[in-house]
Amino acid sequence: MKAILTPALLLAAALASGSAVAQTRPAQTNRTPPAAPAAAARPAPAAAPVAPVTAEETEKAKAKAADATLAASGWLLLLDRRDWGRAWETSAGMFRSTVPLAAWMDGIPKARDLGNFVEREPDEAVYKTTLEGRPNGDYVTIFYSSKFSKKDDVVEIVTTVRDTDGKWRVIGYQTR
Repeated sequence: MKAILTPALLLAAALASGSAVAQTRPAQTNRTPPAAPAAAARPAPAAAPVAPVTAEETEKAKAKAADATLAASGWLLLLDRRDWGRAWETSAGMFRSTVPLAAWMDGIPKARDLGNFVEREPDEAVYKTTLEGRPNGDYVTIFYSSKFSKKDDVVEIVTTVRDTDGKWRVIGYQTR
């Protein structure tokens, strides 16, 4: 059973996880959504997941995915509060260097025109070490089933990276 993330839980996650960030460009995907809309359909992350070879590597990948999910959930709280500037300020360096603050402030309110946040549930977190157009590193893409006052069947896709300081930060955000 999956826990539903309420605003209070997201606030706790934000405080516990440090900061994170996003970009207005859609995440690259390998799979396309099915022809007929389906709530459970999830596109694949840009790169195929890394298949851990040993049980220890599997556990490390799960721990990284859990840490990244916590950071992404905390960052989503900033979007839920419409704190666009703080979201940009806490972004990964590679994000801030490619997305000017003015472009972010203009684009993200349009991307988040979903109404008030109601609830969200993480469905899947995929760890990988490569991401198209980015240097090798630790990346986790998290898929959330979310509900908002204007739309109740939203899939939020958040891509995170372990930044140079060791913290997980968001580098990609997309809704479907």
